[in-house]
Amino acid sequence: MVKIQQYIVNKRIEDYNKTLPILEVYRCVQSEGSRFGRPTIAIRTTGCTHRCYFGEGGWCDSWYSSIHPEKGKYSFNDIIKIYDENPHIKEMMLTGGSPTMQPALVNELTHFAYERGIIITIETEGSHFVETDYPINLISLSPKFSNSVPVIGAVTPGGTVVDQRFIDIHNKRRMNTEEIQKTLAYHKDYHYKPVWDGTQENLEEIEAYRVELGIPKDKTYIMPAGDEREQLIKMYPLVFELCAEHGYNMTGRDHIIAFNTERAV
Repeated sequence: MVKIQQYIVNKRIEDYNKTLPILEVYRCVQSEGSRFGRPTIAIRTTGCTHRCYFGEGGWCDSWYSSIHPEKGKYSFNDIIKIYDENPHIKEMMLTGGSPTMQPALVNELTHFAYERGIIITIETEGSHFVETDYPINLISLSPKFSNSVPVIGAVTPGGTVVDQRFIDIHNKRRMNTEEIQKTLAYHKDYHYKPVWDGTQENLEEIEAYRVELGIPKDKTYIMPAGDEREQLIKMYPLVFELCAEHGYNMTGRDHIIAFNTERAV
């Protein structure tokens, strides 16, 4: 008897004309992490497992894809079109929201990137492991620590008043260590990009999790909290000093410094 080996086929996008849960597709320059300064195409999905609030550091800077997720506007053909119009760009930044909530889209993008020699960076808080047919080039891991938890009574950018249910949604998948470990093991490379709010308590969480996951300091990029230019300007000197003292890398958020709260930059 001949055994026929069965292969698991990961989901893919079948209709390239269908509107997908993608809010933004635009040309820009990577302004965070280890691929800083490289021209890239950003693809922002909508929908998120988290509801991040950093107190004086503000809400998630893409709250319109997470806390109050808007409907998708783009198809896969729109992604093909922008790369056809910018053949010199060989980078992709997949961000959100939580792009790992869209496994078929993520997998389809790995096929597209493989065919065109494009390097994919996926921004993720680590809530879901996504297996793709071609491993992703770079996992930009930004776990959300206790300083990201909304507080009861805070008002979201869309006017929602935070209650316990809102907090429970945020915390449900907030530190999904098992999924994070699978993600880092499966895909090609990663960096660790936590948001620091300037407090010792938050720094201790960042460092303890780095040690738990076995992440070296040279793969650690500390990012200042802040969703507006004024807040980041205050945080930048603190992060410079922190990284110089402890041996981490620093990453700014230069798109906010340059464009403040504008979208698609």
